[in-house]
Amino acid sequence: MSYTIDRKISGANIDDVDARTREALEKHGFGVLTEIDVKATMKKKLDVEMPAYRILGACNPKMAHQAIGIEPRVGAMLPCNVILREVEGGVEVSAIDPVASMQAIENDALTGVASEVRDLLKEAVGAI
Repeated sequence: MSYTIDRKISGANIDDVDARTREALEKHGFGVLTEIDVKATMKKKLDVEMPAYRILGACNPKMAHQAIGIEPRVGAMLPCNVILREVEGGVEVSAIDPVASMQAIENDALTGVASEVRDLLKEAVGAI
């Protein structure tokens, strides 16, 4: 089982894909709670260069509330990370597959919520 939902945006730059990603996530009920510029962090901490790489921590409050109600410690696995990274010819977007990440928790009700979130993330990634 793949653990990410992926899409390559050919001929695009990371800033444009970032804006499109945030818009698509918002239209599907997600907000971006955290943002990590991995490229800048690696340069600052290790003085190494790398292609652009960003991690967006996306959260759908309704689905997060449901999941926490079912399994209170699930917050350790939230939010849903979405990465944007420069690749040859464009930018790849990869979102975590919540069903794959929740396999560590044996709870059928939580798996159902994770499936709904996966569907929303697939739609959002497809809309970028």
